[in-house]
Amino acid sequence: MKDLQKKSVADLEKTLKEKREELRSFRFASAGSRTRNVREGRNTRRDIAHILTELNRRAQRTE
Repeated sequence: MKDLQKKSVADLEKTLKEKREELRSFRFASAGSRTRNVREGRNTRRDIAHILTELNRRAQRTE
């Protein structure tokens, strides 16, 4: 979480896009077969939530 505070808004948006793509590919991969690492999806969703929280926090500061 601390490393997210150090990143710029552009870096956060880039990371968010990558995490969303990672989650999308995880979902499609798991639809065809059983995945062994089910925590990967949960952790990816958690990372997305952390990034969105930080972006919203910064948006409130600028208002």
